[in-house]
Amino acid sequence: MDIIRLSSSALDQEGLRHPQWSKFFSPRFTPVLLVRLARYFYLHRWLRIFSPVLTWLNVVIFGIEVTTRCHIGGGLMLPHTVGTVIGSTKIGNNVTIFQGVTLGAKYADLTFDVSQRPTVGDDVMIGAGAKVLGGIHLGDSSTVAANSLVLDSLPDGSLAIGVPAKIKLKI
Repeated sequence: MDIIRLSSSALDQEGLRHPQWSKFFSPRFTPVLLVRLARYFYLHRWLRIFSPVLTWLNVVIFGIEVTTRCHIGGGLMLPHTVGTVIGSTKIGNNVTIFQGVTLGAKYADLTFDVSQRPTVGDDVMIGAGAKVLGGIHLGDSSTVAANSLVLDSLPDGSLAIGVPAKIKLKI
């Protein structure tokens, strides 16, 4: 994992390439940076002790909880972070996740069984308040509407709306 390249892509995405230190306190950039650093530390045994500290900071400051076991591709966008829980195993490139989203197991899973956790493809948008639960996959270029409950996998290019979500193909 190339932490510099991934952080650089987040800066580009936010238009924050300027060398001003204030840009590092952006509520869109800093949570993503903390997620990336926590994951980096988690993967390096001698730094692993710092990973929970960064995860805790993200929860306290930005209201987002992201498991360090989740592999996240480049271009993650978190426009608003409060109330977001990411307990999935893999998130692809260029994914946008709005506030109040939960990605996690359908039932209590204290051992982090990857077969019970969702995965997210590339170029996916997950609307505010959406819940994506269970060992399902959101296909590339799919969209989950706000406040939807997704319990079944989505094919590429689809739209999920409602509780429980009904799958509609994009035109």
